[in-house]
Amino acid sequence: MTESFHRSGEYENPYEGQQQAPVNPEWPPPPAYTPAPAPKKRNRGTVALLAAVAIVAAAIGGGTAYGIQELTGNDTVATSSTSTNVVPSSQKGTVAGVAKAVSPSIVEISADSNAGSSTGSGVIITSDGEIVTNNHVVSGASQIKVTTNDGKSYSAKVVGTDSKKDLALIKLENASGLKAATLGDSSGLQVGDQVVAIGSPEGLSGTVTSGIISALDRDVTVPTDEDQGQQQSPQGDGWPFEFGGRQFNGDTGSDTTTYKALQTDASLNPGNSGGALIDMNGNIIGINSAMYSPAGAASSSSDAGSVGLGFAIPVNTVKADLAKLRAGATD
Repeated sequence: MTESFHRSGEYENPYEGQQQAPVNPEWPPPPAYTPAPAPKKRNRGTVALLAAVAIVAAAIGGGTAYGIQELTGNDTVATSSTSTNVVPSSQKGTVAGVAKAVSPSIVEISADSNAGSSTGSGVIITSDGEIVTNNHVVSGASQIKVTTNDGKSYSAKVVGTDSKKDLALIKLENASGLKAATLGDSSGLQVGDQVVAIGSPEGLSGTVTSGIISALDRDVTVPTDEDQGQQQSPQGDGWPFEFGGRQFNGDTGSDTTTYKALQTDASLNPGNSGGALIDMNGNIIGINSAMYSPAGAASSSSDAGSVGLGFAIPVNTVKADLAKLRAGATD
């Protein structure tokens, strides 16, 4: 019998006292232990800088133009190269939502001159009272009165004009805390896009209408003579313009200019000039400038009212002209 037991009951190891071989000699030895390097401390100044850059990048990337405006001063125009959502998400894509969000930025303009008086609209672009409108609304004016959406009245002065683009910039006196509109991007507009128009047709301030973009890049010809700017008569003859070889609302005269315009079927009438054409996110995409509304005394009742033929200056044209207008141009 080859097996034996100790008194303790333990099994006797036959290799006791001998050098034992590894279980498998072909296995490689375990790797040597290497302690992990201690984490490096990040400089607090670098962290703060990266955080600040991230915040600014997020603001720009998200199109938060209002925040940039507040950081850089009151004279910075809130603009958007993308589609900023000015309208609250709960009312996004609705006419009511656009009207509620943008109406506080639209004003009524009354201009008096030796040639008479005219009524139009304008768009607030800075909180201290810079307003974009049509040149024909304020050209030659000796006195300008502006009424905001909440009923407050201000006197205003012309800062700059560009008759070739039918644009003007005026500035309210002693104004602050106004709600500036966001100037959008008209380059991406398509025929059929829904739009909203806000202005003061026939002196009815804050009037809201809606429609679509009917066409792009229409050649519209308007007079540059400042006396023509006062032809918005009580009978509704409106601002003369030429389109497609035909003249509307009277004679444009010999001193004219032609610009590329957005065409819309949103209802526009005399007094809408200088007001806003707005996309469904609440961005200004055009300044309403010409419309055909056969409401004159000689028109029959069946012809009266808007016929859905209106034009607006693209907002990208406005943005490109803004520095010139601010510099006091009088072209």
